[in-house]
Amino acid sequence: MKRLALVIVIAVVCHSLAAAESGDASLQLKQTIALPGVEGRIDHFALDAAGDRLFVCALGNNTVEVLDLRKGQRIHSITGLGAPQGIAYIPEPDRLFVANDKGGVCKIYDAKSFQLVGEINFKDDADNVRYDDVSKRIYVGFGTGGIGIISASEGKIIGAIKLPEHPGSFELEKQGHCIFVNVPNARQVAVIDREKSELITTWKTD
Repeated sequence: MKRLALVIVIAVVCHSLAAAESGDASLQLKQTIALPGVEGRIDHFALDAAGDRLFVCALGNNTVEVLDLRKGQRIHSITGLGAPQGIAYIPEPDRLFVANDKGGVCKIYDAKSFQLVGEINFKDDADNVRYDDVSKRIYVGFGTGGIGIISASEGKIIGAIKLPEHPGSFELEKQGHCIFVNVPNARQVAVIDREKSELITTWKTD
């Protein structure tokens, strides 16, 4: 089997104005973490900052790899997944939400025991995952055009927003209540009001 290593980099930024003006800031290799037995493409990560853990969607391996950043090693593999793509770690109630391409299922795990505690079936291509820590809601892009809304505390779907095509990456507005969604097949960015849970406008990209 091919050996795969995850390379973690940090930005080392000089704090002096002179260094900043001269562009003397660089990325430096901090550590590498070997993932023996893991094959194929890696997709999204989620960070447990307080616990110094990194959760890695090993899409091509059908696993989520759990890494201890202090020790610089893998400590667990969550198996039985179907091309995991998107992931979010929620400190309270200490849960992992993992979106799977195959089957379209978002699986929910206890982040201590890594036991499966729930799942939500979007039926097709569950993809990017985002967490709104104000409303305590999880947003999952899925299928031929939708953003699913999940209550993080209950682990249940509470709504969905229809889109014209499959959503690619999307971002939650930090100083507002919009979601900006890349919809590549429709050649547009969709703008969603997440308080009203509805599409409010689209911006053409061509």
